[in-house]
Amino acid sequence: MLVGISSRDLPLLQPTATEETRQPVRERSDAARNRARVLAAAERLFATMDARQVTMEEIARAAGVGRATLYRRYPDPASIAIALLDEHERRLQEHILRGDPPLGPGASPTERLAAFYEASVDLLEGHLHLALGAEVGKARFATGAYGFWRAHVRVLLVQAGVPDPDAAADAVLSPLAPELYSFQRHTLGLPKERITESLVWLARRLTD
Repeated sequence: MLVGISSRDLPLLQPTATEETRQPVRERSDAARNRARVLAAAERLFATMDARQVTMEEIARAAGVGRATLYRRYPDPASIAIALLDEHERRLQEHILRGDPPLGPGASPTERLAAFYEASVDLLEGHLHLALGAEVGKARFATGAYGFWRAHVRVLLVQAGVPDPDAAADAVLSPLAPELYSFQRHTLGLPKERITESLVWLARRLTD
């Protein structure tokens, strides 16, 4: 039987603390311009340098703003990377909740998990420079996005009858760690398609 997942089963992806919860209801025009300049400058730096090595001073210099201005909104480079990555992750969340199957509701848990792996690899491939800046080490587990992915995967594992879905959910997500994906792509030289195929195989073996 095909079992769908409703929005009640999953938490909403929480806004980043640096981007929305600290942002005033009405942002001054100069503050909005500075924010846009900071995000644009950071995206350029993250795309050309190892995001884990980018400093706040470099971002402030590239954006043409003072460090005090930068620190008022963002405490560190990771928080800027999270703000940039957030938009792309929200699109995937929306598709999972309300999009067409197999990524969205209406497909079997096996097909949905395979589709989630495919979509997640696409996200990493397109925005790895941001993911490396935002989701490295323990920081990955503290993001609202990880909580959403974990809840989604856990629901699929429950539907598939996988033993101990609470423990298995993190194991299922572990191949999507940005550092691991970077190692596979850029150190081992594995093509994106090969990584995707292996994860789809894993999804089928785990839940069939």
